Amino acid sequence: MDLGQDLNRLTDRIIRAAMDVHSTLGPGLLESAYEACLEYELRQAGLQVDRQVALPVVYRDVKLECGYRLDLLVGSQVVVEVKAISQVTAIHEAQVISYLRLSGCRVGLLLNFHVLHLKDGVRRLVNEFPDPLRLSMPSAVSMSETSATAEGVE
Repeated sequence: MDLGQDLNRLTDRIIRAAMDVHSTLGPGLLESAYEACLEYELRQAGLQVDRQVALPVVYRDVKLECGYRLDLLVGSQVVVEVKAISQVTAIHEAQVISYLRLSGCRVGLLLNFHVLHLKDGVRRLVNEFPDPLRLSMPSAVSMSETSATAEGVE
């Protein structure tokens, strides 16, 4: 099985767990409530989940702790950013893309729980193209790919 298929299966499991959380709680709660419940669901499904993972910035070969945190890191491969906002904008997608670049992960999910149907609040972002400038420099987490694309879920 290839990495792409594994990541697709993993993101599918994460999205299904998020839909379970949303079906149970509905919209209107704080991000922290959805994040905690999603972590619980994913652990119940047997997945490895790390919550509020510190993400340093590497600047001129120096790791700087700037306060960035991944909401959830699932299977050490998928960044999950949880939101509970009225509308996701390009800046929110840029945030996830930046987290992908800094972490070296290939796939991120932006999940907005402040929607009537969660399928309308899911964005899958893919970090798939190498950045030749960054390949020669060490990164926070062995980053090797940086350009990203956004995909909606239907």
